[in-house]
Amino acid sequence: MNQRYRWWILTLLTLATTINYLDRIALGFLSQPIWRDLGLDEKGYSRVVFAFQAAYTVGFLIMGKFVDRYGARIGYSTAALWWALASMLHAVARTPLQLGMFRGLLGLGEAGNFPSAIKAVAEWFPVKDRAFATGIFNAGTNMANIVGPPLFAFLSFHYGWRVCFYVTSSLGIIFSLVWYFSYYTPRTVNELGVEAPKEQPMPWLEALQYKQTWGFALGKFFSDPVWWFYLFWLPIYFYKVRGWNEDQMKWALPFIYLVADFGSVAGGWLSGHLIRKGWTVARARKTTLLICALCPPIAACGVLVPNPVWAVVLFSLATAAHQGWSANLYTTTSDVFPKRAVASVVGIGGAVGGVSGAIFSALVPGYVVPAFGYKPLFLTIGCFYLVGLFALDKLMGDLKPIEGESA
Repeated sequence: MNQRYRWWILTLLTLATTINYLDRIALGFLSQPIWRDLGLDEKGYSRVVFAFQAAYTVGFLIMGKFVDRYGARIGYSTAALWWALASMLHAVARTPLQLGMFRGLLGLGEAGNFPSAIKAVAEWFPVKDRAFATGIFNAGTNMANIVGPPLFAFLSFHYGWRVCFYVTSSLGIIFSLVWYFSYYTPRTVNELGVEAPKEQPMPWLEALQYKQTWGFALGKFFSDPVWWFYLFWLPIYFYKVRGWNEDQMKWALPFIYLVADFGSVAGGWLSGHLIRKGWTVARARKTTLLICALCPPIAACGVLVPNPVWAVVLFSLATAAHQGWSANLYTTTSDVFPKRAVASVVGIGGAVGGVSGAIFSALVPGYVVPAFGYKPLFLTIGCFYLVGLFALDKLMGDLKPIEGESA
């Protein structure tokens, strides 16, 4: 029963992450009609993206604590309902200011996805399977980029861009209800056969005292802005620099993120495979992280090749490496921290990553791109993962649990 239920939970986590990212990528893919209707330009678009990033940063802290306090069942269903309603509001935006406000509300709710999902994985999966489970549900971020572009292109062409947000919001509401009525936390029974009392969540101040929290947070700080850049600005790069149209985007983006799916699952599988072969958790996780960190500098050369096919192949390597990195980075929290702290630590790290992503999003269109262009930018950010791995290695050390047994 437990094994079947684990797969059910993993299926729901994957679907939720897919829906979560459908809401995010819709803005980038539909940027051309939205820009025309609302009078946006690159700087205005960057402010809308910044509103999401800033709210997402704050939301990580709030949602991480909320999920640890009330559990994954209530936490996830509440977050999903919030982001679904915020997505619905996008469809009624008439000005850039309104779009930015609704985008901020979306960021607050969507921040609950990963703290909830990582906590659910920690509750239901053993250590050797957690990175693989995380890799599978994390693949939902890429599934959104596979099904989203053709779906949005069809809906936008026949019904207008606003309908796209009604569709994604409906999916979020459905998930919220299904999760609330189907998820339960596994019972913990002590040696007397009595159900153990629920552990109190770890306070923020206590979590911040651990260097391992900062190791995870710095890993997010250096990798998150790269992912956000690809997510929000790669479509703009294709439109503005390479002169592509929506027909070309319909095949390029799905391919890039289909390859990323393989990277997410493969990265999670690899560290678990190495643990099963007798490697320590630390050696397995860090080796996989190193492999992933070495790929983006190579992939950044996609801006140097004139052939569009090779450019797409190289960008695919970057997104695949990030997803493999992300599956293992998230899993280090449950390797080190007890269940009562996992969502809060993920929230802290996510907030730090959100700060770097927001700063990056604010600087890129207004200053970096006009001054240097896209090529130096792509080539520079490809090296960020190696810096993040160095910080993680120094601060998280051997990934030993901080309270006896890991979560």
